[in-house]
Amino acid sequence: MGTKRRATIVDVASAVGVSRQTVTRAMNDMSGINELTKQRVLDAARELGYRPSRFGRGLVKSGQQTVGLMVHNLTNPYYPELAAAVVSHAARQGWSVVLLDLSEIEDQRAFLTALAPQVDALLGYVTLPRRELGLILPGVPVVEIDAPSRSGPAGWGGVEFDLTPGVREAVTHLIDHGISRPIVLDSSQPGKPSARAKLIMREWRTRGIDPPVVHGRGDDVASAEIATVTHLDQVRGADAIMAFNDYCAFGAMKALRRHGLHVPEDIKVVGVDGLSAGTYTTPELTTLGVDMNEAAQSAISILRSMFEGGSDPAPPRLRLRHHLILRESA
Repeated sequence: MGTKRRATIVDVASAVGVSRQTVTRAMNDMSGINELTKQRVLDAARELGYRPSRFGRGLVKSGQQTVGLMVHNLTNPYYPELAAAVVSHAARQGWSVVLLDLSEIEDQRAFLTALAPQVDALLGYVTLPRRELGLILPGVPVVEIDAPSRSGPAGWGGVEFDLTPGVREAVTHLIDHGISRPIVLDSSQPGKPSARAKLIMREWRTRGIDPPVVHGRGDDVASAEIATVTHLDQVRGADAIMAFNDYCAFGAMKALRRHGLHVPEDIKVVGVDGLSAGTYTTPELTTLGVDMNEAAQSAISILRSMFEGGSDPAPPRLRLRHHLILRESA
């Protein structure tokens, strides 16, 4: 699969009725062009999704691409694991990767505007609205990871993560092992369960069990630990915790141990993300995960097809399923 070919300098020149040299002057803010013509060129470039080739400007060698990898928070082991896999597969294509941790960037628009001349594509967890990003980086291919299960605009591909099979597998496993009083440890604010928590609750309800939700107010270890301690009486009455992610599960296990509850003897714990860090805990954490290597390989494969272009106008998308990774905690 592929996308329509990217607009070229010839397309822009033809649309405005000027020479390629005039387009070059306008796009690079050079002298020798009047402001009205310059604005017409810029408007046409934006509408067509054209951006100056880094190869044409002599910034890179032919065949080399630079990909901007967008992540939320590198202190969460999930993102370094993803980044390592992406870098590995990009290197096999001869591509470079610029790592963008957006958690500490207050003005993403300004940051990405400054980044625009340095990257040939974006990949990862995109947070800006699609239309706005299209104005900042016109014509730049984008591949979302953990993408929404809906069609993207032209030039956007996606790797979708389907959590439902993993949740179903985990709930079946817990019920088969006698669990009947589960709790969902969410990352959300009270009264506003996350989509992930709703999915977990829905699966339990199909089995005739309505689990309560403990709201952690954050998806990190400390928030989950505090939430578990705050609701310790409720937790003591449960026989399993299904956490928003592995990080939250780590916090819950830490609190349980400090208050004399043994995992998995007294209460079983299940996380989400499939982090290898889950093998470093005692007991090792049972979790739901996708193959991170496969996710990175899929994203790079989609991006390669978008670079190569083709006759299919639909942006490429692939779906990966979460599966239960059984370890000691459940």
